[in-house]
Amino acid sequence: MLFRRSVVLATSLTLAGSSMGFNLLRDYSGQNFFDGWDYFGSWDNLTLSQVWWVNETRATAEHLAYVNDAGRAIIRVDNTTDLPGNMPNRDTIRITTKDLYDYGSLFVFDATHLPYGCSVWPAFWTKGVQWPEGGEIDIVEGVNLQKTNQMAIHTNGSCSTSDSIVQTGSIGFTDCSTGNGCTVHEKNSASFGEAFAQAGGGVWATQFDVSGIFIWYWSRADVPAELTNNASSIDISSWGTPSAAFPASAQCNLTQYFAPQQIVLDIALCGDWAGVQSIYSSTCSGTCNVTGPGSPAYDNAWFEINYVRVYTSGTVAPTSTASSAGSTGTGGTTVTSTAGSGSPTTSGSGSGQSDTNAAMALEAASVRAVGAVLLSVVAGVALAAW
Repeated sequence: MLFRRSVVLATSLTLAGSSMGFNLLRDYSGQNFFDGWDYFGSWDNLTLSQVWWVNETRATAEHLAYVNDAGRAIIRVDNTTDLPGNMPNRDTIRITTKDLYDYGSLFVFDATHLPYGCSVWPAFWTKGVQWPEGGEIDIVEGVNLQKTNQMAIHTNGSCSTSDSIVQTGSIGFTDCSTGNGCTVHEKNSASFGEAFAQAGGGVWATQFDVSGIFIWYWSRADVPAELTNNASSIDISSWGTPSAAFPASAQCNLTQYFAPQQIVLDIALCGDWAGVQSIYSSTCSGTCNVTGPGSPAYDNAWFEINYVRVYTSGTVAPTSTASSAGSTGTGGTTVTSTAGSGSPTTSGSGSGQSDTNAAMALEAASVRAVGAVLLSVVAGVALAAW
């Protein structure tokens, strides 16, 4: 487990909403957007969805991950291949940052288009290397033709939230240790799907702090000036009430469950959420599947991203994005760390794949257990929480 308690405790921060400055640490944008990410390069053994998250070579060959003429990163689902019934997995993308980011970090995600459509399950999220022990923060996530974004945190132990927390979103599930996690539903009707694209997209900012995890969302017209102006230093004290708030409390000791986080972008299809029949049929007809002609079913199943940026409240310079000793193989990922709140650690990967065989096996086993619960319990409850 990757908790560096001596660092975390020595650099604890003030609560969200107080005067706090952040400095730019990483900028994933433009022609260099895909630098510093690893491609998953395997079938989805995590959420049991019907995809193959391709490696970098296939992503390039199939034009599934690239930078368009506007300088925006595109990540999409194959929408041209006719899949017969005996080939259930459709090609798409999952990428994970090589760097990990500690407490004192601020993740900013600016997109003009999110994937949507029947069977589509996109996410922008973070996780610890040793998932699920290192925690999970779901910043952007939704399924099928869902209208608004869902935010959540997941812990591998006792953690809960309540409906008394001040936030602009609507509370859903309150037990963070279950398969659902603690969920908050965005009330802004342009935060997902077709309406998001029609509004010109928007921006999410996530503060990862020992005092809590706080997520803000703004539609394009309301994005704070310091983000619109691409400032290298920002102060979040004027941002007001977040969309979702998961403060540290006696009911949730965040530093016990959250390690330094990697950022993940992926698109899944069907699986343990989008494919649950009662959830799927609430916005789509028939049953969830990815076979048959790809187009036009996945013509809207793509991310268009202006940037992903990471800011830190610390002053430590970032480490390199590749570890000279890093080698996955069967021995796992080599991780080196630097001191200081918000400084990234480095996950070196000799194979260009961020998740090791051991971590993938752990995730697969854990998600299968969750999947059994979801298929039997979540179907009815999740609809009530939407």
